[in-house]
Amino acid sequence: MTDDSTPEVPSRRRRGIFLLPNLFTTGTLFAGFYSIIAATQDRFAVAAIAIFVAMLTDMLDGRVARLTNAESDFGIQYDSLADLVAFGLASGLLAYLYSLHSLGDFSNVAGKVGWLAAFFYAAAAALRLARFNITRGGAVEKTVFLGLPSPAAAGLLVGFVWVGADFDISGNTLVLPVFLLTVIAGVLMVSNVRYNSFKDFDFGGRVPFRYILFMLIGFVLIILDPPRVLFLGFLIYASSGPVMALRRRQKAGWRKRGGE
Repeated sequence: MTDDSTPEVPSRRRRGIFLLPNLFTTGTLFAGFYSIIAATQDRFAVAAIAIFVAMLTDMLDGRVARLTNAESDFGIQYDSLADLVAFGLASGLLAYLYSLHSLGDFSNVAGKVGWLAAFFYAAAAALRLARFNITRGGAVEKTVFLGLPSPAAAGLLVGFVWVGADFDISGNTLVLPVFLLTVIAGVLMVSNVRYNSFKDFDFGGRVPFRYILFMLIGFVLIILDPPRVLFLGFLIYASSGPVMALRRRQKAGWRKRGGE
């Protein structure tokens, strides 16, 4: 005879995290941390390469999570923290140690402007990631990115540093373009400028043969000259948002004048 009054013991919820995608996220965090170490040792090209490795692992962790059905709130937050280290702190610090610190040679005020520019970039990356987290899955973020994504901003800034270091150019002589890129990248991250997210591109579906040819050409060009090709690619992407916004505004003006 059973006692129906005995309360049922609820099954204990299994706790844990998905291993594979979080391994890639840890790779992003490690690459960002290693970039900081390399930058403090004046190995700027190595530091820049580490940031681009972080971009690769950051791209893979999300895809692996979706393919293995291993997406979780923990993974989302961990990914954002790793991105902040790699594409915010490490990238901003690299720009400062390579070039912006030399503003202190002019005056104390100029020196403060240099590290404040690097801080502004890092803070903009944090704000961009926070905004992405709260708008993730929204109608806008499903089709486009609102503001320049932090990996693309890092690619723009770090790519330029890599080009300068590859040419063995002292950062002191490039302080003005590095300063402008640092500020512009930060502004674009927190702006409302829309960027193509390429989320509608079906990598598993059939595509025209020319797409494979374009990918092959791009791969060959990157292998031949990684710093200049990667910087040029991110420069084009970063410029595409403001250019398309200007074109949309012009078309809206034409329609308004046509309606009148």
